[in-house]
Amino acid sequence: MARDQFGDLLAFFAVARAGGFTRAAARLGVSQPSLSHTVRQLEARLGVQLLTRSTRSVAPTEAGQRLIDRLAPEFDGIETDILALGELRDQPTGTVRITAIDYAIRSTLWPRLAAFLPQYPDIKVELINEYASVDIVAQGYDAGVRFGQELAQDMISVRIGPDIRNVVVGAAAYLAGRTLPQTPHDLTAHTCINLRTSTYGGLYEWEFVNDGRALGARVEGQLVFNNAYDILDAARAGFGLAYLPADMVAADIQSGLLAPMLQDWCPTWDGLHLYYPNRRQPSRAMSLLIDALRYNA
Repeated sequence: MARDQFGDLLAFFAVARAGGFTRAAARLGVSQPSLSHTVRQLEARLGVQLLTRSTRSVAPTEAGQRLIDRLAPEFDGIETDILALGELRDQPTGTVRITAIDYAIRSTLWPRLAAFLPQYPDIKVELINEYASVDIVAQGYDAGVRFGQELAQDMISVRIGPDIRNVVVGAAAYLAGRTLPQTPHDLTAHTCINLRTSTYGGLYEWEFVNDGRALGARVEGQLVFNNAYDILDAARAGFGLAYLPADMVAADIQSGLLAPMLQDWCPTWDGLHLYYPNRRQPSRAMSLLIDALRYNA
C-alpha cells in the first residue's frame, strides 16, 4: 500500500468515527479543508463515494462502511502495537483525551492532574468540557467521566470521587422578602436558574426524593446556562435559586453568601467515575493516570 493511501485511510476512518470533519480535524491536528481534500482524493482514487455529506454531519456509504468493517480493526491493531512500543521507553509518553462535565474537571480532575503531570512531562492530557453523553470510542476519546448511574455499557469504570448530593441555594439578595420553599412544589413561586444539557437538548429537571420515590421539578427563570459555574455566579449575584453540588457551594454556605434549602429532599448519587473501553489494554500513560485519579475512601 502506498504511504499516502495509508494516511488517507486513517483520515477517512477518523472522519467516519467522529461523524464530521471538524471533530476529526481537531483530533488529527489538521485543518478541516485539508482533511476534506484528503478524503475526496481517496474517494477519487478508489472510484467510489465513501461518505454521504450533509450540512450537519457525515456518515459512511455502503462502500465506506464495508471498508471500515474490513480494515479499521487492522489499523486499530497497528496503532495498538505502535503504542505498545512506546511502553518500552523509560519515560511514559502519550496523549490521553477525556470528556467530562465542568464540575468534574474543576473539582476532581484538575486538582489531581496538577500534582500528576509534573511527574510525567511526556504525558499530555486533553480535557473536553461537555454535558453530552457521547460515544467515547466513536468520538476519539480515551476515557469519559460521569456520575456512576450514567456509565455506558461495555466500559470499565473506576470511581474517582465520593458520593455526591445537590442542594438548592439562594443568595440573601434574592431571598429578601421571599418565603423559603418547603417542598419542591414551592419552587413554582421562585425564579430559578436553569441548566441546558446537550444530550437531551432540554433543560435539566431538578431531582428530589420523597419517601424513597424520585420526584422531578421543572423550574422557570430568566437565565439558562450550559455551565454549572456560570449558574453559581448568577446565584451569588442574586438572580435566583440554583441546584448545584453541595461541595461546590459549601464555602459560600459557610460564609453566609448562599443559604441552602430543601436539603431533606435532595438525593445522594453515586460519585464520579472514569470509564474507558474494555476491549483494549490501556496504555502505560492511561494506567498511570487511572491510578492517580482513583478514589480511596
